[in-house]
Amino acid sequence: MLAGAMAIALGITLRMAAQDTKPDGAAQAQAPAAEAQGGRITPAQAKALFASIDPIMQFASDDSKLAIKSKVKRRLTTRDAVEKYLVDKMKDDKDAKRMERSEIVLKKFGLIDQDFHLQTFLVSLLKEQIAGYYDSKTKTVNLLDWIDPDSQKPVLAHELTHALQDQRVNLDKWEDTSSEDLSHNVMEDNKHIATDEQDTAREAVLEGQAMAVLVDYSLKPMGQSIMTNPDLVKGKADEQDSSSDSPVLQRAPLLLQEALLFPYREGLKFEVDLLKDKGPAGAFAGVLDRPPSTSYEIMNPRAYERQVKLPLLRMPDVHELLDADYAPYDVGVMGQLDVRILAELFGGPDAAKALTPAWNGGVYYAVQKKSAPDKNATSSVSLFYLSQWRTPQAAAFFVKMYADELGKKYSSVQRDAKDESDENEQIYKTNEGPVLIATSGNMVFVSESFDLTLARKLDFLMTGAQDGAGQKQARATLPAGTDLAGGMVHFLAGCGVMRAALPLGAGRLY
Repeated sequence: MLAGAMAIALGITLRMAAQDTKPDGAAQAQAPAAEAQGGRITPAQAKALFASIDPIMQFASDDSKLAIKSKVKRRLTTRDAVEKYLVDKMKDDKDAKRMERSEIVLKKFGLIDQDFHLQTFLVSLLKEQIAGYYDSKTKTVNLLDWIDPDSQKPVLAHELTHALQDQRVNLDKWEDTSSEDLSHNVMEDNKHIATDEQDTAREAVLEGQAMAVLVDYSLKPMGQSIMTNPDLVKGKADEQDSSSDSPVLQRAPLLLQEALLFPYREGLKFEVDLLKDKGPAGAFAGVLDRPPSTSYEIMNPRAYERQVKLPLLRMPDVHELLDADYAPYDVGVMGQLDVRILAELFGGPDAAKALTPAWNGGVYYAVQKKSAPDKNATSSVSLFYLSQWRTPQAAAFFVKMYADELGKKYSSVQRDAKDESDENEQIYKTNEGPVLIATSGNMVFVSESFDLTLARKLDFLMTGAQDGAGQKQARATLPAGTDLAGGMVHFLAGCGVMRAALPLGAGRLY
């Protein structure tokens, strides 16, 4: 999952939030957390803030029905200490390294611009957004000495929910199920496909549950809760977008904005439906004990409840064709979240609305030329992507949208109709080599930067591997797969709740 590759990366449960509250409890939507007078909270304010932790944790426990098994540690930390922690994690964490590797693939797909510097941007974004976090490694909730105490209390409701989740399932083990290693054979390819999106789905569970508790905590003074009007809460969640008071986030690519908001927005909506259908015990402990494994289940909670089996496209053995000249680089599922982001970026909101529900599976595979002189350039990477759609009409819609975008990804793009074997093929010349788009019923195969002979062999292998028996076997033997966006989702969620993710905050519903 590529958007997910960004949010998976820190591999920590460092969860941030920011919210400013009016005296009457109504929200200042998207307002920045109020900084303490003089730049630091006083010792008396710090003492009172620490004293609020246990009552808020009790509220979180009562609201979620997750038991308090131990007292959570607490610490007051400085802005400099938090920034150093984030920078160090960006350098050393395994997920950060995976995200760095995925950056070229994101650029190759056209999801971020060629000149975008991902790591530098993310550090700036996190410095802007951070306002508190729970660290699952040290079992400590960290409060910030530069934020007004009243602004941190809704944050605590969110972060202490993570502490309760941690006490039930051990988050360090529970939320990181994907492999950090490159795959080098067909079994490893399919293992990657089978596990990577699990992290994205689990992040959405964690953040959706914590958001639900935050909303209930904020609404309690008005005698309200999520269950007062669950559909209105879901509607408010859909209004979440990049915050106008966040200059860094406003400059972010759509991929990063969506990856940041996905676990909070879609996770909260998922949790609301589970609360309606299963009650608190089923929506919290029940989901932690049987977590969803795909972005599709998060975006379609009733499919999760019914345990609907999804088509898992499988990888055939392509290594004999590729390994002599190419090194494996990345493999994963192009999930429903990825399709929504890609369709909105390439075709606009209407295209996203049309294509997202028509998605029926997808897998991508990227390799790097061993002879490439510049390993940091997108020209060093070749990839193919097989997508499956619910109807031939949806497949044709996707083909047109994808082909129309090639001129924005590459230079010197020209249709090469003379090399097309039949009406099911489209071939384009680009500055980074040929692009083949081939349609077979409901399936679309895209090859970028492989020569045409090799591209057609890969098309034959990929589409041939997706017969009914193959898909049935994949569903029977492997859990559901990863999203292109998954690493980014996991990384950003692992860095904490962002201000832009909390428009509900402490607001009235009526």
